[in-house]
Formats: sequence, C-alpha cells, structure tokens
Amino acid sequence: MRTFCRSPSLTPTSWRRSSSASCTGAREGWKFRAVGQGYETGLAGLATDFGVNIDDDAAAEADETLDDTDIDEQVAAVPAAPVAEATPPAALEAIPAPRLPDGEAVEPKKPTARPRTAKKKVTLPKAVKKTLAENDSWRQARLFPVSALKSDRDREMRATSVLLSVMAQVPEFGRRLTAGFGAPAGRMETFTEVSLPHGDTPRRPDGVIRVERAGKLWTALVETKTNGNALKADQVQAYMDIAARRGYEAVITLSNDVALEGSPLVDVKIDRRRKHKVALWHLSWAEVAHQAQMLIRHEGVGNAAHAWLLQELLHYLQHENSGCHGFQNMGPAWVPVRNGIDNETLCRGDARALEVVENWERLIRQVCLRLGGELGQKVLPVQRAKRGTDPNERRSRLADQLCSDGKLHAELRIDGTPGVLALHADLRTGRLRTAIDIPAPDQGYPLAWAKRLVKRLAEAPADLHIETLVDSETGGPRGTLERLRPEPADILPKDTGTRITGFRLSLLKGVGSGRGSAETGFIRSVDDAVHRFYTTVIVHLDNPTPRRTPAKDQATTG
Repeated sequence: MRTFCRSPSLTPTSWRRSSSASCTGAREGWKFRAVGQGYETGLAGLATDFGVNIDDDAAAEADETLDDTDIDEQVAAVPAAPVAEATPPAALEAIPAPRLPDGEAVEPKKPTARPRTAKKKVTLPKAVKKTLAENDSWRQARLFPVSALKSDRDREMRATSVLLSVMAQVPEFGRRLTAGFGAPAGRMETFTEVSLPHGDTPRRPDGVIRVERAGKLWTALVETKTNGNALKADQVQAYMDIAARRGYEAVITLSNDVALEGSPLVDVKIDRRRKHKVALWHLSWAEVAHQAQMLIRHEGVGNAAHAWLLQELLHYLQHENSGCHGFQNMGPAWVPVRNGIDNETLCRGDARALEVVENWERLIRQVCLRLGGELGQKVLPVQRAKRGTDPNERRSRLADQLCSDGKLHAELRIDGTPGVLALHADLRTGRLRTAIDIPAPDQGYPLAWAKRLVKRLAEAPADLHIETLVDSETGGPRGTLERLRPEPADILPKDTGTRITGFRLSLLKGVGSGRGSAETGFIRSVDDAVHRFYTTVIVHLDNPTPRRTPAKDQATTG
C-alpha cells in the first residue's frame, strides 16, 4: 500500500511516497492516515471521492503503469483535490472546482460498479414450530377455510378462485403451471365466473387466465371439476368453440383425473377449417399440489409472503373437504376384474382389463408426483423401448398380461438412486412387491460387497428380502436381512467361479381390495408401500460406505 502526504503550500507534483502508514504536513497543514487496504480502485477512486471526474480508461492505465520510477508523472496527471484547512468552520471558504477547457461539458459522475448477487429464495423451514394452542382441539386460522363447503358446486367455485388468485399473486407458481401450455412469461391476471356469449344462452367458464407480454395477450378458459366428478364433453366443446371465435389460445381442464398419452379424458371435435387453432390441455389437482410443494419446500419463491400463500394453498388442496385429492378411484371395472382373476374367468381382450391398466398407469403417475414433491427430485415412470412406442399397444399388452397372470407391473426412476424402483401388484394374492436392483461394484471381493451392503442396511426392516443376481439361470442365494446380519457370507453363491452381477432388495406388503382411496383401499396401499420402501431401504443406498482399496479388502477377506 502506498500513502501520500502534502502541505497546503505544495503542488501535486511535490507529492512523495511515504513508507509509513501515516504522514504529517506542515504544522498548520492537514493529516491523513491510510487504513486497511486502501482504495480498491487506486488513485482514481481517491480523486473521485473528492469530486474530481476521472476517465475510466485513463485510470486503468494509470493503475497498471504506476511504479516507483514514474509516481510523480502519474500523480501530476490528477488535478488537485480540494482540501479543507484545519481552521474554525467560520473561516472556511469554498474552494472552486477545477477549471475545464472551453467548450468541454461536465460529465456526470459514473456510479461505482457493484457485484450482482442472486436474490435469496425463501423456503419453508423443515422443523415445524411449536404450536401455541392449549390442546389439539384448537384449530388454526386459515386463509382458505373449507368447513363451509357443502356441495360440489361450492367446492368447484372456491377451488377455482383460490387457485387462480394464488397464481396471479405468486409469479413463480403461475409461471410454473402455465409454461407447459404455451403461455408467455409476463403479467398475469385471473378471473372467475366470466359470462361469454354462445348462441342463445351465454356460457360461464369457471375461470379465465390472461397473460400480457410485449403488448400481446394470451388467454385460456378454465373448466374445473372436484371430488372425482368427470369432465363433461359438451361443456368442454362449447368452451373450445368460444375460444376459437374470440381468438383465445387454450382451454384448460382441471380435475382429479390424470391425463395419459394417447388417451384423452374428453373427446372434442376441432373444426379444421378455422385458421385460429385452440389447444386443449389438462391439469390434475395432484400436479398443482406437486408444483406448490416443490416451490415452498425445495426451490424457493421470491419472498416469505409468497411462501405463506403457497403453504395455505397446499393445506387447502390436501384437506379432505376440498375435493382436490387427485386420482382416487380405480374405476367401475376394478371389482369385476378382481373377481374374474379370482375365479379365472377373465379372458384376453376384455375391455374392463384395459380400463384397469389405464387407471393403474394414472395411479403410478400420481405416486411419482407425490414422491417427487416430498423429495424435491424428479421421479418419472419408466417406459421400456422394447415394449413399443405406441401407448395404446403397450396398454393392450399389459391388459393381456393381467388376464394371464393377474399382475400389474410398473417401474419408477428416482434421481440420485442406484437403480429403478419396480412395483409388482399380484391381484390374486393381494400383495405388492417393491424392489430395486443394485449393480455389483467394479472393484473388491464378493465377501466385502456382502458385508458392506448389510452394514448400509443396518436400519432397514428385518423382513427385507435380499437376492444375489448371477449369470446362471438357476439364480443366486436369497434370504431376509434378519438372517443375513450375523452371517453376510450366506448371500454369496457356493461356487466361487459364479459371477455376481448385483443384488435385488425387495419388500412385500398386503394391499387393500377397495377401488377407492380409503385407508384400506388399493390406492392408499400402493402409495404407502412406495413411501415405506424409499424411506427405509433406498434412502440408505444414497450414501454408501467409502470403498476400501483392493489390498485391504484382500487382507480382510483372505
């Protein structure tokens, strides 16, 4: 660091570098002490603070070429700074600013560049604060009460108004829901119970979403259903016609059903002669809750008020009286198909089996949404390429398989896990198997693999089933975790020449027979089984024990 001192009688060319951090001028002069690391911008920053305008390019060159040999020439280029004498305030006189050449205008002072930092996102704390209520009977005041909901019409109106108002007030949430529908990023306004002319009787869609961007408007009509009510084709068709005539871009349907690829929930006719095309989109209440959960618990929103609004919305959607619970019914074909499997009268090509397969796929998609919202990770159903790309053909094959062996199959891919989570629901025995295959390590010895696996599963359920995957057709050894904990070597094949490809971990759980989402229903059983398998088994596989060197493994297992 370099410091300079001067007396009032000295000119700028008389400044000299001082080796000390403080210097003193004449007895009647002024004193200056350099503190810390000085000015980050060098002499230009010092002169700028005294009201002298410095060209940025010239200042950069001056800082780069400043050394011991040319300090006088660099300092002489800086105009003298106004300095206040150590005299009483009454004797102070204004010092005029440096005179500029004729015709040169005074340039405005440039603001000091500051580093740009991203605004911190707000998420809900993981630990819930202790309540101030005296007992459990005290109900917390909610922004969106659900106690007064008595009819399906009341549920639809309130759910639509609550959702659209939060979308307009929380930009991150509104953008998250409408981006997939082709809406631009801009100022959003939402409306409810809007009357639109349609023939002799006007129509009143449940809601309207409008987004403004660069002077252009994007508009979507919203039709809402709650409590498991199905969408009506004539209503959606009327809204599609209104949107086409008025130049609107989309019609969005919102219900508990989950849309499937190649299987529309509502069949509508589109007039190909019209130049203006209207897109029909579907949104499930489970997806709405998933997006709200992702924002307030994992990704964050702009401020605490927005996080609180989303929390109130999420509480409303998850309340039993709201009617916004997502997919909650396996359909009217569920009981006949189960009975046909039990008495072996279900034949291939039965349309009821295809309906059960479609509802099974809807349930799996909803399970992915719920698990992904809790974990903050992407959870997607796996579609094998060998099963074909046509969704209708794939569902037909699964329906024939259901008729043959009475089982439903699905696979989930969870980010950050070592394998794919497989689900096998046996409707004959009423049991659900959740399993995951772990590949064998590239290095080490089989006994070390078995010990390490058992150690990682120390907190897993004792009835966890472990099977060794080998190349031979006969299969490898298998056993429960309770039996393998004292003797991990029992999971290894007796033939030392057998190549181990991995291990399969699985849990069995009984499932309900009801088609609904009650406590003993099939839907609740599948959701609970997936949650239990992840929290008790897969979560222990995310952070494996650090692998030891092969030399140490050989010394231990030899």
